Amino acid sequence: MAELHLLSPAGFAATGVYAGIKSTKTPDVGLLVCATAATAAAVFTTNRVFAAPVKIGRRHIAGGKLRGVIVNAGNANACTGRQGDRDALRMCEVAAQVIGCAPEQVLPSSTGIIGHLLPMEKVAKGIHAASQCLGNSQEHALLFTRAIMTTDLKRKAAAVHFKLGGQKVYLAGVCKGSGMIGPRLALADAAQSARPKHATMLAYLTTDAQIAPSLLRQLLNEAADASFNAVTVDDHTSTNDTACILASGASGARVASASALKSFTQALREVSQSLAYQIAADGEGASKVVAITVSKATDEKAAQTIARAIANSPLVKCAMNGNDPNWGRIVSAAGYAGVPFDPARAVLSLQGTVVFRHGQPVPFDTAKVSAALKAPEVKVDLACGLGRASAQCWTCDLSKEYVAINADYHT
Repeated sequence: MAELHLLSPAGFAATGVYAGIKSTKTPDVGLLVCATAATAAAVFTTNRVFAAPVKIGRRHIAGGKLRGVIVNAGNANACTGRQGDRDALRMCEVAAQVIGCAPEQVLPSSTGIIGHLLPMEKVAKGIHAASQCLGNSQEHALLFTRAIMTTDLKRKAAAVHFKLGGQKVYLAGVCKGSGMIGPRLALADAAQSARPKHATMLAYLTTDAQIAPSLLRQLLNEAADASFNAVTVDDHTSTNDTACILASGASGARVASASALKSFTQALREVSQSLAYQIAADGEGASKVVAITVSKATDEKAAQTIARAIANSPLVKCAMNGNDPNWGRIVSAAGYAGVPFDPARAVLSLQGTVVFRHGQPVPFDTAKVSAALKAPEVKVDLACGLGRASAQCWTCDLSKEYVAINADYHT
């Protein structure tokens, strides 16, 4: 059976080409096209400092319909003033010309270094070149995925198929992200908040299901909260973070009944969470994924807040890099998260071994647990003993390589 990929859902074509934006001769312009107007939804960074393509993208997604996505890597087109806005719009205009649609039906994205104007002549030539080699094969999907990468070491993709009313439906996605990862995504009309490097989380999903725009917006927002907003490498919210889904409807299967809604929701969450996990696994300088589960919290928000506090602690992340079962750093991070937490009721496990229970340490084999922490995935499980809510967060360890990558990125 052929491997599923971004273009497995019917109605889509894509590719990636090298336009000369990046210094390395790898694809840096990606074009994703739907044969007809697709139902679409997107969530964007909540950083108050947001890039020009985010500004334009919020406008273009408002109608709930798109024909395509145009992406460039190597230049974020962020903090570039009015010229940056014009360049983001120009990307959409050129893409619209080659697709055969209105500019408002194209979503722009950029990723790379902040504060540099786009080399628009190169970008435009790249878009035209991409339009000449569109296709729906796995190789075309790989080229598009490669074109959105910056410091990523690995392509990131996920896809599933499932049934809606007896009809087979596909849902797939690709993403990029390795550093500057602390997404706080929200719908375009959400209040802008949060805090202001040069990398970004971008995700693009496709499906051939038929679904109403309002429902797709709701489901993407919920899926992003449980996936992209639950991954962190350095908790640095990018100026360009974007996740977008296009639904071609080409399968003819509708998300209408309760059972269809459940199946589609599960598929969207499965693909989104797989992509988020792959970001953590490819974190800059990372040697392992740290999967944090907080359970028995007072509510879901509290569970999410505690999980993220643990994930973002530099001391916890350094301990993970050194395979040090330093449970005190984890418990103390939970304590400063600013939500209800009582150490006297909490139980903490590392790789399945209880190391802390009800306010005091539990004797354990330090050497054995340290050896277990060398695994490519480390499980941190904290039961708060205060309620029934739970949440997950994925991060990675903090290494010397991370510092080297980010100390040398610009220069």
